[in-house]
Amino acid sequence: MSKVLLIGSGGREHAIARALTRGGAKIYAVMKHKNPGIARIAKDYVIGDHNSLSFVENLDWVKFRKVDFAFIGPEEPLIRGMADMLESHGIPVVGPRKDAAIIEGSKEFMRELMKKHRIDGIVDYFVFTDPKRVEEFLKDYHKEFVVKPVGVTGGKGVWVMGDHFQTKEEGIEYAKRVLEEGIGGEKKVIIEEKLVGEEFTLQVFTDGRNIRGMPLVQDFKRAYEGDRGPNTGGMGSYSMEDHLLPFMDDKDYARAMKILEDIIAAMRREGREYKGILYGQFMLTAEGPKVIEINCRFGDPEAMNVLSILESNLVDISWNIIEGKLNEKIEFKNKATVVKYVVPEGYGTSNVIKGSEIKVNEDRIEKEGALLYYASVDEKSGRIYTTTSRSLAVVGIGKDLHEAEHIAEGALKHITGRIYARHDIAKREMIERKIEKMRELRGY
Repeated sequence: MSKVLLIGSGGREHAIARALTRGGAKIYAVMKHKNPGIARIAKDYVIGDHNSLSFVENLDWVKFRKVDFAFIGPEEPLIRGMADMLESHGIPVVGPRKDAAIIEGSKEFMRELMKKHRIDGIVDYFVFTDPKRVEEFLKDYHKEFVVKPVGVTGGKGVWVMGDHFQTKEEGIEYAKRVLEEGIGGEKKVIIEEKLVGEEFTLQVFTDGRNIRGMPLVQDFKRAYEGDRGPNTGGMGSYSMEDHLLPFMDDKDYARAMKILEDIIAAMRREGREYKGILYGQFMLTAEGPKVIEINCRFGDPEAMNVLSILESNLVDISWNIIEGKLNEKIEFKNKATVVKYVVPEGYGTSNVIKGSEIKVNEDRIEKEGALLYYASVDEKSGRIYTTTSRSLAVVGIGKDLHEAEHIAEGALKHITGRIYARHDIAKREMIERKIEKMRELRGY
């Protein structure tokens, strides 16, 4: 039985913990806050800054319990070099070292890598450090565009023309603000052409050479129904029983997989061996899949979709990643999944309700046939309270999308408080609109 050090405290990490436990692991967790779900599963846990290398390095109990390997959930500790630090203490890690985690840490690096190695799926992009230069450029740029901080912003720093701003002048002002305030941790901004189509996520396991794909997922970033409101970390997501998406086919999947394979091979040629989970965020356009961003870990909520139906043993997969032996096929159930996040009132704005009690009837949720994953909550004396982030998620699993969505909706009825969820995620009408949109775009 493997002893696993789990870094992270969100819904993604609860899903990882549950999958590892199914594989026979004993979990020892480092969490920023007490996640009730992880706390129940773990043999032991500590609360502290799970992004801090020095904090984790000085945890004597990590060494005393002689963990066999670590599984790092969030991007920030990976980007900071948590994998390097743990490996220096003889603890193997599922997750890339700092020199490979830069694929998420710098959007400029990712775009330059794709350009240098002529990888499919690249978009027009332009990098600026001078506010005057970006203003001069955009005044003569006649396409719709996207403004991106170079660094990591938790899915909330990217502004898209037509969604987050309407005029060129508004886009210029935001680009200037990115530069002046150093949004994303660096005074650089990327201007990219706006892509038209449907977004999708492809996540893969990799040992640095071999790559094994997971079911495709589509997530929903906008806070309010109808894809309106501010960007969030993700309000929910769905996957299909055939592991594709209703507006995609096998050729689209294969092309996205080839892009990720080429990125991993390019990283290896650059001397930046990439081991762990690689997450590609794509736009399916009229010309095929285009890369929006590449991330160095599981998505959240997408991890809950794929890990909830993982049939293979995640502990075995982890060892195969660590040892460079990811040769066997990885199996997932042929089931559809729907994730719906429950968030505090005001989430995504400056008026989020913090410290409000949430009542969760776990027994009734289980009877609905749904899974429950805790995310960012405070637990005091057995009661659950909101923080400023996403609180918890329910997952419906069914023979098809309609059944999975019905199960997820049924589970939401048993969670009450000053909270809300997007009920439109994976509804039939929404999916039909997406299918029709792609038919028109691709001309079939």
